[in-house]
Amino acid sequence: MTSGTRRRMGVQQRREQLIAVALELFSHRSPEDVSIDEIAEAAGISRPLVYHYFPGKHSLYEAAVERAARELASRFEEPPEGPLGARLLRVMRRFFDFVDEHGPGFSALMRGGPAVGTSSTSAVIEEVRHAAYRHILYHLEIERPAPRVELLVRSWVSHAETTALLWLDGRTVPRADLELQLVHDFGALAAVGAAHDAELAGLMGRLIAAEPPDGPFSELFTRLAALFPPPAP
Repeated sequence: MTSGTRRRMGVQQRREQLIAVALELFSHRSPEDVSIDEIAEAAGISRPLVYHYFPGKHSLYEAAVERAARELASRFEEPPEGPLGARLLRVMRRFFDFVDEHGPGFSALMRGGPAVGTSSTSAVIEEVRHAAYRHILYHLEIERPAPRVELLVRSWVSHAETTALLWLDGRTVPRADLELQLVHDFGALAAVGAAHDAELAGLMGRLIAAEPPDGPFSELFTRLAALFPPPAP
C-alpha cells in the first residue's frame, strides 16, 4: 500500500496502483466497507482523481476481482511431476495461502454481496472454478472426462471453496490439518465413485499404484483400514 506524497504516474501505471491498493484494503475488510476516500488516501491521491481512472468503486472492484481471480486460478497450477497426492497437497497449501492473505475479500468474492452480483464478476468467479477444474483434470491425465469423473472433480473444487469459507469464520481447525484433509477428501470421493464407475476405478488403480508409502493417499487408506478391521475368524 502506498500513502503520503503524490507521485506523477502514467494512466496505466496509476490504474494498476489503484487496483493494488484496493486489493490490499479488500484483503482486510469486505469491499462494501471500503470507501473511495480510503482508497484515494492509501494511494496518495485525491478522491476526484480516483474517479478520473475509474467511474466508481464498482468498476474498481471489478478490476480488482479480475486480478485476484487470475492470482487465485494460478494457485492451482502445478508441474505434472511426482505422485498426485503430493501435488494436490502443494496446490492446497498455495490455495490456503491466498485465502489466508485475502480473507475478507475472498469471502466477499465467493459468497457474493452488494458489489458482486453482476454478470461480469460472476463470470470471473466461474472462470476461477473452471480453471481449477481444468488443472485437476490435467493432473489426472484426462481430456474428456466421463460424467462421474466430472462430478468428482467439480464437487471437490466446490468442497474446497466451501471448506475455506467455513475455516475463515473461526479458523477452529489448524490450517495444515485442513489442507491434508482436503487431499484425503479427494481420495475418498474418488474411491466412492470408483465403486460405481469403471473409469474412476481405473483412475483409483493408477492413483494407488503411483502413491508412495508416506504419501497423503497412503495415509488415508491406512487410517480407513484402522477404522474397519477385518472380522475375527
